[in-house]
Amino acid sequence: MHTYRVTPLALWNARAAGHDAEQVVDALVRFSRYPVPHALLVDVADTMDRFGRLTLANHPVHGLTLTSSDRAVLEEVVRSKRVAPMLGARIDQDSVVVHPSERGRLKQALLKIGWPAEDLAGYVDGQAHPIELDQADWHLRDYQQEAVEGFWAGGSGVVVLPCGAGKTLVGAAAMAEAKATTLILVTNTVAGRQWKRELIARTSLTEEEIGEYSGERKEIRPVTIATYQVITTRRKGEYRHLDLFDAQDWGLIVYDEVHLLPAPIFRLTADLQSRRRLGLTATLVREDGREDDVFSSSGPSATTPRGGTSRRRATSRRPSASRCGSRSTTRSG
Repeated sequence: MHTYRVTPLALWNARAAGHDAEQVVDALVRFSRYPVPHALLVDVADTMDRFGRLTLANHPVHGLTLTSSDRAVLEEVVRSKRVAPMLGARIDQDSVVVHPSERGRLKQALLKIGWPAEDLAGYVDGQAHPIELDQADWHLRDYQQEAVEGFWAGGSGVVVLPCGAGKTLVGAAAMAEAKATTLILVTNTVAGRQWKRELIARTSLTEEEIGEYSGERKEIRPVTIATYQVITTRRKGEYRHLDLFDAQDWGLIVYDEVHLLPAPIFRLTADLQSRRRLGLTATLVREDGREDDVFSSSGPSATTPRGGTSRRRATSRRPSASRCGSRSTTRSG
């Protein structure tokens, strides 16, 4: 018997991937060993219906705006003490101006009050840099290519693949798709140097184009690999390394083992919401229960349907475990 925990975050993940409440309810009823309480099915539908009521988009005149298909929802949001300081002038009954620098923080705040926004505002390209995959003696597997295509279609997202399934190759392929300066954040120096070896072997990048930013070296190059530890070092109340990276015109940010993101990195990601962001992990689970920060910072994770890429976000369609928090529970056997 297996127990699955169903949370709002997991349901919004599914909704962002293009699945609707009818599909989720059907799966719960079909696979559950015991009858599923009707109240739970109603709760699933109501929770999933919250996703997409609010959208972030670029207005040709007003710039970044928050728009709602439900005026009552927008009224609730603009009156929220958590959200109101991030909003600008009201355009009309259905939309309000958002300062571009608040894009990430606003998404995080909306998630916390239960109204996740669908981000359709697009991304800036960042500084261009030529990167090509060198597939002379190897090729991307179908599920790796599918993950890259789904990520690119959505703009940002979390790719969940089992250990040994080639997450680094997915990252390299995403870099070749972006063809832009790239910041790669890793858990330690050993992992960073493994990334560097793989990039040199699998892409057109040379050793001189890849920099290491760690406790030992401080190199910023077109492709820079930095450790979470050094980038979140705080001295005299300031994250000086964070500010340094924030000043760069990155086209892509890759988060290795995204579920281990330290809290200060959420701030960096929030400030760089206009850039494409790719998270890589074997399991999207955090001991502190802050998976929602990963959702709003790097994008949701979702299972890519067989036969095609997901509508907005992507992971592999290979077996993976994406467990998110705990709330309602159903059992299958």
